Amino acid sequence: MNDPELWEAVAADPSIPLDRSLVRQIVDDQRRLSRRWLYPVARVVSRVLVAVVSILKRVLPFRWMPLATMDALCVWFLRRFVSPDAVELLIRHFVVETNLVNFVLRNTPATLAPVTLRPTTLAGLGDHAVVEHDVNVYDVLIALDGVDPAPPVRFDFAELDVPPLDAERRRVRLLRLDIQTALCLMNIPFSIALTLGEYRRAVHSMRFDDSFLEILARVTGDDGFRQWKTGMLSLRMDSNVDVPETVYRHAILCEFAHARLVRFAADASAG
Repeated sequence: MNDPELWEAVAADPSIPLDRSLVRQIVDDQRRLSRRWLYPVARVVSRVLVAVVSILKRVLPFRWMPLATMDALCVWFLRRFVSPDAVELLIRHFVVETNLVNFVLRNTPATLAPVTLRPTTLAGLGDHAVVEHDVNVYDVLIALDGVDPAPPVRFDFAELDVPPLDAERRRVRLLRLDIQTALCLMNIPFSIALTLGEYRRAVHSMRFDDSFLEILARVTGDDGFRQWKTGMLSLRMDSNVDVPETVYRHAILCEFAHARLVRFAADASAG
């Protein structure tokens, strides 16, 4: 009897629409020792501390930490304690989601200029990038109010690329945490710095994943985007979720949608 290796099968799964090198990068990140030993602890600690912060902020409803301090703290943490591969995946997510957002804007009558959040360096994750990233989702959906997201006469496939990303691989790191453990730990300063409304808005933005998959399906006329819907309804307000896990799933869904969109663009250009 064969004794197949779990990660070998995951990496070889032909149903995953991503480039094999990206799949290997994601698999290698999940195989880090921190993912096995630190993540289960960090996940619980993060949820408990964020819950305590949320309760206290109802009593003391003011901003506890400037957003600039949060940005600087998270960039410092990524530079010193998170593996370069995980950092690259995180930077990549900002680019990928912006590509999806801008494709919708460029191919619908929505009266909103394409967004510019496409960081290529670790330092680019500062300057309120996390907040801007969430706000872009809301701005696009509001701009689509009353707009029929049907296929355009001519598609605009501008900026579907992912440029070279600088995760500062030469920098000395004290630890090389995986991305899921890093998200658990970064969620703590996020909850401290953001107001309750901002934090709730950030968490709820990921409930629009199904909405964007539906919009992409309508704009492209490709039903394949609908296969990754999770059933998380945007009409249901709920911030009591495992935020790091939800963020990770959101990032993977964006990668799947982006890969399909790039393939759709290639097929359309060839045809």
